[in-house]
Amino acid sequence: MAVKLRLKRFGRRHQPFFRLNAMDCRSPRDGRVIEELGWYDPKAKEPDKQLSLKRERIAYWLGNGAQPSDTVRQLLKRQGIAAAVVAK
Repeated sequence: MAVKLRLKRFGRRHQPFFRLNAMDCRSPRDGRVIEELGWYDPKAKEPDKQLSLKRERIAYWLGNGAQPSDTVRQLLKRQGIAAAVVAK
C-alpha cells in the first residue's frame, strides 16, 4: 500500500480548515484515513495558531516511505521537519 501525507478539507465555504493525514494514495481526498497527524488553519491570524503537527509521527511515516503532497511538503519545510526527506 502506497501512503501519502495529504490534507483533508473541513470547515465551511470561505473558511477552510484542513487536517493533515496519512492516507492510502488510492482513497479520495476526504476518504478513509490511516492516521491523523495534525491540522492547518490558513485563515488564522497568529502563526502559532495556524499549524499544529505531530512531528514524531510525521517523521515515522516519512521514514517508512510515505510521500507528502506538494502542499504538505511546503508546510513541512516551513516547520523545518525532515528537510532531507521532504526534498525528494
